[in-house]
Amino acid sequence: MKKAFITGITGQDGAYLAKLLLDKGYEVHGGVRRISQPENTRLDILGVSNDVHLHEFDLTEHNNIFRVIRDIEMDEFYNLAAQSFVGSSWELPVYTADVDGMAVVRILDTLRTIRPETRFYQASTSEMFGLVQEVPQSETTRLYPRSPYGVAKVYGHYITMNYRESFGMHASSGILFNHESPLRGKEFVTRKITLGLAALAHGGDQPVELGNMDAKRDWGFAQDYVEGMWRMLQQDEADDYVLATGVTTTIRDFFTYAAEALGMDLEWSGENENETATDRKTGKLVMKVNKKFYRPAEVDLLIGDPSKAQEKLGWKASVDIQNLAQMMAKSDFDAHR
Repeated sequence: MKKAFITGITGQDGAYLAKLLLDKGYEVHGGVRRISQPENTRLDILGVSNDVHLHEFDLTEHNNIFRVIRDIEMDEFYNLAAQSFVGSSWELPVYTADVDGMAVVRILDTLRTIRPETRFYQASTSEMFGLVQEVPQSETTRLYPRSPYGVAKVYGHYITMNYRESFGMHASSGILFNHESPLRGKEFVTRKITLGLAALAHGGDQPVELGNMDAKRDWGFAQDYVEGMWRMLQQDEADDYVLATGVTTTIRDFFTYAAEALGMDLEWSGENENETATDRKTGKLVMKVNKKFYRPAEVDLLIGDPSKAQEKLGWKASVDIQNLAQMMAKSDFDAHR
């Protein structure tokens, strides 16, 4: 039986990955921050909370990291934990740098010292591309991050590559484009949209307030993407891979797909900060732009080229954006009811 350790196991990706590995016969361990009431909700939803072994794990504390890695004979280590909300990284830039950047080298150096045979996965991100230098973005596209989160992730990405090349470690980075699900955190724009629309569909009267409606993202289904993570660590040689759908969609279109799934017929009006959306069936205002949700430096267009992952890993996204938006909207509608 293989053993795997997952940081961020109570998050969206961590929960899906834990279930995938358990289904494959792994013994699954996970790191959680010390908080008064452990957040196991996503693991509970997937029915695996009683099947994983949780350990107190703090990305900022080197001795804690050392003890956990020393005590668990892990075959695979998946580093998914992060301060992952881009907006918060502007308010917490130093913390974000420590947790998303320096923590990676703490883990890698500990593995190199006491468990160099362990295969390591680093959760990199399309936010590293930021002000994109080519379209679509691939593993060789020049990085140009536009937020403290993106900058910190660039460090984590390059230090993973450095340890692989310098010490022969099986260390891979997955450059994942936006991946969503009904388990997505409520602070992320897709879930903010589907939660807000679900409340409106149940009779609420508060429109969803959003920022740049023209921002384009490459959105896929999180459950597909954790399969790609696992496949990376099964390769004979470590490498970096883009996981994406190859399709880009505006936030406006995602909002429209989610609204249609709940029976709404939207009428759009205005531009930029004056843009609104109204449900023709009810006359209810369902969306308005609020400039406070604009980023200090916007990332306007992200679209990934997953051809390397398709060729070498045999991986491909299976859920398109319309079905993803529908899945999330209906899940939140049912939960609200």
